[in-house]
Amino acid sequence: MDSLISLWHTERAEELKGEWENQAMVYGGNTMKFWHKYYGDAPRGTRSMWISMHGGGNAPAELNNQQWENQKLLYKPSEGLYVAPRAPWNDWDMWFKPGMDELLHRLITAAVLFEGVDPNKVYLMGYSAGGDGVWRMGPRMADSWAAASMMAGHPGDVSLLSLRNTPFMMWVGELDAAYERNKKVPEWGKKLDQLQSEDSEGYVHETHVVKGKPHWMNLEDAAAVPWMAKFTRNPLPQRVVWQQGDVMHNYFYWLGVNKDEAKKGNLLIAERNGNTIEIIHSDYSSVTIYLNERMFNLDKTIVVKYKSKMIFREKVKKNVELMKTTLYERDDPNYMFCSKLKLNL
Repeated sequence: MDSLISLWHTERAEELKGEWENQAMVYGGNTMKFWHKYYGDAPRGTRSMWISMHGGGNAPAELNNQQWENQKLLYKPSEGLYVAPRAPWNDWDMWFKPGMDELLHRLITAAVLFEGVDPNKVYLMGYSAGGDGVWRMGPRMADSWAAASMMAGHPGDVSLLSLRNTPFMMWVGELDAAYERNKKVPEWGKKLDQLQSEDSEGYVHETHVVKGKPHWMNLEDAAAVPWMAKFTRNPLPQRVVWQQGDVMHNYFYWLGVNKDEAKKGNLLIAERNGNTIEIIHSDYSSVTIYLNERMFNLDKTIVVKYKSKMIFREKVKKNVELMKTTLYERDDPNYMFCSKLKLNL
């Protein structure tokens, strides 16, 4: 396993070196510039990463550049690599267009490889249009974040179901009436209240409506940084709730689906307990379950149930080639799996 990770590290570092040195991640013809600064002095491999997305939106590039400059100095974690990317587009949806998932993925991978970031301590936040991005990218890439915080953004039609294992904070000024942000943020906060009341071990969150403040909250929202820092990602949670957003993904934590069957709103819920997995809800005809020895005793039988009926009961074989495949697909040793089950439902 160590030799495989070392090889992956070497090969991916060679691929991403130029992008990191040029401070510009590239994917699908899009370029995302970024600025970064260190705070504290954590050892390599234990450092946190803070991705902070600027405001602006459907405006001239000069305005978005100004917002980017503001974002660079807006928050100061006590420890970690603070990264302020510049959105590749100058549109209202500049932080959640197709392609943003891959750009953020490459940014995180490069920070892990070159700066010793712990992939279980990556945090997402954003202000205004950047907050719009957090609403979408928070759930869409929830298996990447230790925690996330939305500042002064609008949720649109986003679903928060996928945040089951990702602590989430929401901030809005009491007087921020544009697009009814001051109404929508508390409304979505109540949705998380309800989700947490139904699932007390998930959906950790806080909602803050800052009294007397308009769109600019005068940095009262900076309290989100120490709040988020308390949390570390669990890449292999017992229970996973996964709902597809605007851009389809074919894996999430330890679950996988056929991308050609995925569509916005599709829901998959599964949980594991010992060597038993239960698929509680699926909008897919087939589901892939990824396994490793951190999750299961692979020397013993694995049981899978769907709607309380047993659909699989066998021992599974370990596959070194699958370890390589999942490592290179996910770019995260935490998501390296040695077995998988593809089950028709």
